[in-house]
Amino acid sequence: MRICQVLIAVLAISEISAAQELVSFPTTDGGLIYADLYGEGDHGVVLAHGGQFDKESWEEQATVLRQAGFRVLAIDFRGYGKSRGGGESKDRYEGLHLDVLAAVRYLRDSGAKTVSVVGGSIGGWASAKAAVEAEPGEIDRLVLLAHSPIERPERMQGRKLFITTRDDPRGDGSPRLTGTRDQYERAPDPKELVILDGSAHAQHIFPTEQGERLMQEILRFLSAP
Repeated sequence: MRICQVLIAVLAISEISAAQELVSFPTTDGGLIYADLYGEGDHGVVLAHGGQFDKESWEEQATVLRQAGFRVLAIDFRGYGKSRGGGESKDRYEGLHLDVLAAVRYLRDSGAKTVSVVGGSIGGWASAKAAVEAEPGEIDRLVLLAHSPIERPERMQGRKLFITTRDDPRGDGSPRLTGTRDQYERAPDPKELVILDGSAHAQHIFPTEQGERLMQEILRFLSAP
């Protein structure tokens, strides 16, 4: 019995090891980003967390994506975990888009033929800004999960999926959906807008009754031809 328990534990550890690997890569401004890498395959996905989260917060979603055949990279933004930016800045959000671009290029350099980005809240803002400043073709698809608005959404590249809940409030109590609709309408085609029931914000949607629908929409969009 004891030997069987040991074998089961070893197999479980091996499965975890195969599913996740800690990697790091530089940013163009001299920073260093740490990330969890899941799976293999030609199609990469970068997961960019919100302000209340970190790379570990994506573990469940990254596992689902890995099982669907994606190579998944969940990053810690500069200032989270061991990740850091280049130089000092009074603005904690300055340079976050460079972290996303560094992750995209890491996947490209390691063999991914396509790279998509999923960003929640401020991570969505950074992902949207990265899609503006990326080289043509670097970011194939973009999932913006209740993202903070950017200044020039009309310059975002790639196929875009905007997702938010109907009653998600901004900090001042105004509906976030108003800003999401404005960003969606100004963004170029191809694009989609999905509005879920409830008031949960960004990654906070996953533990709710809308979580399964949210994951299905993400998988559908990333897997579509």
